[in-house]
Amino acid sequence: MKALKMTRYGDIDSSLEFQSAEVPTPRAGEVLLRVHAASVNPVDNMMLRGELKSVRREVFPVGIGRDVSGEVVAVGNDVTGYSVGDLVFSRVGEDHVGTIAEYLTVSVSHLAAKPENLSHSEAAGIPLVGLTSYQSLIKVAGLRSGEKVLIHAGSGGVGSMAIQLAKSVGAYVVTTTSSANVGWVKALGADLVIDYKKDDYRQLLSDMDVVFDTLGGQYTLDAFQVLKIGGRVVSVKGALDPQTAEELGLGWLLRKLLALKSRKLMKAAKEKSALYRMVIMEANGKQLAELGNLYRQKILYPVIDKVYSLEQSKEAFSYLSSGRAKGKVVVSLDSVLGSH
Repeated sequence: MKALKMTRYGDIDSSLEFQSAEVPTPRAGEVLLRVHAASVNPVDNMMLRGELKSVRREVFPVGIGRDVSGEVVAVGNDVTGYSVGDLVFSRVGEDHVGTIAEYLTVSVSHLAAKPENLSHSEAAGIPLVGLTSYQSLIKVAGLRSGEKVLIHAGSGGVGSMAIQLAKSVGAYVVTTTSSANVGWVKALGADLVIDYKKDDYRQLLSDMDVVFDTLGGQYTLDAFQVLKIGGRVVSVKGALDPQTAEELGLGWLLRKLLALKSRKLMKAAKEKSALYRMVIMEANGKQLAELGNLYRQKILYPVIDKVYSLEQSKEAFSYLSSGRAKGKVVVSLDSVLGSH
């Protein structure tokens, strides 16, 4: 089979190449998928540049890609609930990374049935951003109807999903974006859109119940300026908080060092009697199935910017890294794009 492989840390042109590989055999608790589509995420570019090597060392060559939609073509031992011919989608676990390939094995605990009303290209754009938004806003922040939430970077893959998910629970959604995308994120459902090129959101907002920080850096600390007393800040780019560090099973010394790095954030949270959590998304088939049902009911809608062929995979990575993407960037292996 053909698979896109990362051959070293570096850039898109020098470090990604197609290689031939054996079709994998599913082990117990796994299925083999024929891949119809996969999506590219910022974490894949971070992996390529070596920004994650402090927490994940690779043995090259290694596959790349974490989102997939495809068809079950074989099942391993002890697999129940899935059969050959089933159409599924997944954010694969870190031990199965490599979705930009013709075939892939996936743990059944990370699978969900593909919504029938979505193409493979549409379904492949959902898992990572969907689970990130769901775990951040619903599971950690506990966002409720009537609450006010600020979602940064509303035109991005995570932001465009988070806006829709927040509206689905009845929240009042504020988002930031550039001038070119103001109308587009309003169409996604945002109640108030702040053009960061023209206005400073810190001067316009106050008493937010939840801030969803997708940018990190100073944005994480500034979240507390617009937060109400007792509010919640969830971040996917900020410093690791002590609770999350402990849940990850990190050693005492490393947790101590991380606590020093997050001390300003924890102090700001204490002054507001607020929650601060850094969310590290986990693959979860049951939660993905819940999201799938929202797409079946047309409560959520896929947001795809561009679809590339397998041979154009490097172009997909380049386009994503350009910062111009609105929504998701997908690699399709189907001869007819958008095929169900």
